[in-house]
Amino acid sequence: MVVANAAVAQDTLESFSQITTPKKSGKLTSFNPLVTGEAEPQNLREVTCEALLTADGSPMQHGLSWRIFSPIPGADGKLPLLATSEGGSAAFRLVPGEYFVNVAFGRAAATKKLLVPESGPVEKQVMVLDAGGIMLNAVSGSDVRIPPNDLTFSIYSSEVGEDGERSLIVRDVKPNTVVRLNAGTYHVVSDYGTVNAVIRADIQVEAGKLIQATIQHRAAQLTLKLVAEEGGEAIADTAWSILTSSGDVVSESVGAFPTLVLAEGQYTAVARNKKQIYQRDFTVTAGQNTDVEVLLTETPEQQAQAVID
Repeated sequence: MVVANAAVAQDTLESFSQITTPKKSGKLTSFNPLVTGEAEPQNLREVTCEALLTADGSPMQHGLSWRIFSPIPGADGKLPLLATSEGGSAAFRLVPGEYFVNVAFGRAAATKKLLVPESGPVEKQVMVLDAGGIMLNAVSGSDVRIPPNDLTFSIYSSEVGEDGERSLIVRDVKPNTVVRLNAGTYHVVSDYGTVNAVIRADIQVEAGKLIQATIQHRAAQLTLKLVAEEGGEAIADTAWSILTSSGDVVSESVGAFPTLVLAEGQYTAVARNKKQIYQRDFTVTAGQNTDVEVLLTETPEQQAQAVID
């Protein structure tokens, strides 16, 4: 389950843009590498560039990365980078000719061909990014807060390729981090812990808006303990295995009281200590963090019937 709400980007510009660069960018001089003879060409033309989140939006003042490329590939097959600028609107001084201009806002980007004339007015280059942002978080059960260090998100394209896989756009996104993307649908994978608590959701990013999405995990955090009596002190040097109801091992660890996150369902905890094996069946209920105690004195019948809600 995903709960999402959208905020207009202009209203949340400070957080949406994640300002880390100056608002004004300086003019950068570049020249076509194919032009030879003059060390400093005299026929430079100034080209101004600005970017909009949406076609009817205002020019962005910060958070942009501008790149000017030659249209002729170099020896490595890549287009040579001629000039860069960081911030908001940019101005470049270029010799007449053809170029590609690229602007990026996070992982949202737009590219167009640029023709600089030898004479006459130089047209302002206006780039429409058609971009928005997404901020992800998650809860366990209906509303139990999950520690940020236990959560990660990965964002994939919504389309599945011929190999059956989706293209990864960005991995290991932390909660409450703004990710800037082109408008469209994205496939989000949320990991709670490192075992089997994984939720997938498709989320729509709208141009000019910051989407704040909260994913609901059906999982809980558990602490395992081998004890001599209920509520007793955990016994050290215990090896643990967690099995699903079908008998598959999903986690193994060693310690007096290891903590792990499991998806909702039925499991068996197997504890090994001093060549003895003890086990207990238990149930994981979403959002109900608890201790799972395995008793040294339990009979096999008691072990099989014990359930932790």
